[in-house]
Amino acid sequence: MPGALVTIASFLVTVGVLVVIHEWGHFAVARLAGVKILRFSVGFGRPLWIRRLGPDRTEWVIAAFPLGGFVKMLDSREGEVAPSERSRAFDLQPVGKRIAVVLAGPAANFIAAFFLYWGLYVTGLPGVKPVVGDPPQASAAAAAGLANGDTIRAVGGEPTATWTDVRWLLLKEAVRGGEVAIELESAGGGATVRSLDLSSLTKDDLDRDFLQKLGLKAFTPRVPAVLGRVLPGGAGERAGLRDGDRVVAIGGAPVATWGQFTARVRASAGRVLVLEVERGADRLAISAVPEATGEGEARIGLLKVEPGPEVRREWERMTTTVRHDPLAAIPKAAHRVWDLSVFSLRMLGKMLLGQVSWKNLSGPITIADYAGQSAQMGWVSFAGFLALVSVSLGVLNLLPIPLLDGGHLVYYSAEIVKGSPVSERAMEIGQRIGLAILAGLTFFAFYNDINRLLTG
Repeated sequence: MPGALVTIASFLVTVGVLVVIHEWGHFAVARLAGVKILRFSVGFGRPLWIRRLGPDRTEWVIAAFPLGGFVKMLDSREGEVAPSERSRAFDLQPVGKRIAVVLAGPAANFIAAFFLYWGLYVTGLPGVKPVVGDPPQASAAAAAGLANGDTIRAVGGEPTATWTDVRWLLLKEAVRGGEVAIELESAGGGATVRSLDLSSLTKDDLDRDFLQKLGLKAFTPRVPAVLGRVLPGGAGERAGLRDGDRVVAIGGAPVATWGQFTARVRASAGRVLVLEVERGADRLAISAVPEATGEGEARIGLLKVEPGPEVRREWERMTTTVRHDPLAAIPKAAHRVWDLSVFSLRMLGKMLLGQVSWKNLSGPITIADYAGQSAQMGWVSFAGFLALVSVSLGVLNLLPIPLLDGGHLVYYSAEIVKGSPVSERAMEIGQRIGLAILAGLTFFAFYNDINRLLTG
């Protein structure tokens, strides 16, 4: 399936699944509370598909605009309700029941994320061991004393098994700012603790590869640049490269390792490279033009050649799969959902205060792009992406903004305090404010999406 179709299909699956989960939370608790459900809609706008099922003839709808959904309940504020059904109207339920119905949507998203993470932890999460490569001079990593071959065992007291763990924990610490303790195991086996200064990171860096700015990069095995399979139709095959070729120089500069070879190729998109290659007893000069992929800062060159067996063995030694037994995975998954929820709220607060760039706010275009990328990487990556977006959806809906679930909770809290429902006038004003806030957030999200497309 072409990449664009994968992206579209993955986005629709992501939105469809998470919206259904969210609205099913509202639906299930409303049914338990005795509320009559008139419509369950996935999407907004003109219905594309509709069925009426059950004793209440509830309408089940798939609508034209897929970014959201809703559960429409019987409500006396929206029309005449027969006396026999007044006990089933949502607005006439006790405030505790209404709060439970509203909370059920975000709760369903958090529960779904928990089960996704639990499944991933039990199945196993592949990753690269957090072994550090040579930090560039004058970088924060070099100043902290990190050295080639050091393994990062913990960040801020939390253990790390992969580079994914390191990136996540450093991202949380970077939002706080200051310094963080890094527990290391040297190549010789000795343990030490270093203090990594994060103050060099700006608020815009968190939207980029901030590990690179800190001088943190993965250890590259020092093995010769011997080619494995040369992929058919790629730039390497067109140039005349063959399986087993050993690249010893590029443009006259010696190439001692596979890492040096790939770094030069990635940095030379669309430019002619003269490769000096050893093929058996012969030494050849081969001109190749790496194919460009990506845009802006993400633009890299590819020859479409695979590494030889020695390189693959070294990389296999550097990879790991993190697994937990079903019981141990329960607190791990719960902690992950809590951690992401707190971090999301902290990021929103920092954005409002101007301490974190609004560029970190993403819209549907970026979500679709990430959905497509994660789907092409395999079901593990896609499941992790679903869990992340599910948490974000739960957090977003709990914000105290009118029109969102959190806004309704504010109204119901006020009702508990004052002893009577909030007036229709107050709710009308709140809806206008909420609409303005959501419109502003949507504008920023779309602006960031378009900016990412144009700048890479």
